[in-house]
Amino acid sequence: MALMTVKFDLKKRVTLAQGLWLMNWFSVMAGVLVFSLGLVLKVELRKRSEMMDNAESHFVPNSLICVGIFGCALNAFGGKICYDSLDLAKYSKWKPFMKPYLATCFIFNILLLLTAGLCFTMRLALESTLMHGLKSGMRYYKDTDTPGRCYMKTTLDMMQIEFRCCGNNNYKDWFEIQWISNRYLDFSSKEVKDRIKSNVDGKYLMDGVPFSCCNPSSPRPCIQFQITNNSAHYSYDHHSEKLNIWTRGCREALLSYYSGMLNSIGILVLLVLLLEGAVMVGLRYLHTSLESLSNPEDPESESEGWLLEKSVKETVSSFLEGLKSMGKSNQVDSDVEAGGGEAQTVTTIS
Repeated sequence: MALMTVKFDLKKRVTLAQGLWLMNWFSVMAGVLVFSLGLVLKVELRKRSEMMDNAESHFVPNSLICVGIFGCALNAFGGKICYDSLDLAKYSKWKPFMKPYLATCFIFNILLLLTAGLCFTMRLALESTLMHGLKSGMRYYKDTDTPGRCYMKTTLDMMQIEFRCCGNNNYKDWFEIQWISNRYLDFSSKEVKDRIKSNVDGKYLMDGVPFSCCNPSSPRPCIQFQITNNSAHYSYDHHSEKLNIWTRGCREALLSYYSGMLNSIGILVLLVLLLEGAVMVGLRYLHTSLESLSNPEDPESESEGWLLEKSVKETVSSFLEGLKSMGKSNQVDSDVEAGGGEAQTVTTIS
């Protein structure tokens, strides 16, 4: 028994075909949108690729780009089929392609669902890559004369200003690395010598942060050096007073920025999935209604359209049986080949 049967006359079939033609072109524009979102996300990730530990984060934008291109081509082809279905003579050439096309649409919808899921779960991968990438990038902040690293200072400063953040987890991360190059240190100064000697690795460490950590909204001039030394500043207590530098870590700020972007993209992809699902269902009705015409030579004759020719249980059972029969046929073919080889061996010995 067919599932969700609907009766069609010529007017309903024409209306369905015209509506599907329009929806297919909306889907083409949706594919362009998905493609564009993938490009935007890729560009945003590329801007800060120096602060990311690996290239796995580009898998999601690449998936969006590929799905968008595939969706445009698939729906443009579907629009042509719907347009030709208004004329039975033109539609006859598409009949052999309808079932494979609908199967391709079903696979495409699964790909859309997986892509949306990747958008929602990418935060976990980003958190790890940003944690290691920012930590590594901060160590190269001082290497303005080293080829390949001379841009890192500008990149980190612009990021901290744009996202109003400081350090990896917080501003104290700058206390653990030497972020001032040796060329700008006066090694004849007693303070510099003492700081270098007090460190096991011979690095110049201090409780200070780069200027880009300063909060311009603070009424007090920026205290970026001797942050933990209360006696070095008038009326200052770094434990109780609100600091005039950004206290939020850049990893958290970037994660929040990218997560908001990815969640928005994921929701849009789900909306595209709903549109594609509606188009696939409509195409199935159009296909079955044209296949079941009571009089194929009379376009005005009535017909029935359905989603599944059998019930869900019967459809699943027949699908599984088909898979089993394919497995058995492959096994028989391999047995025949093996038997032929043995027969040939026996003949050769005799």
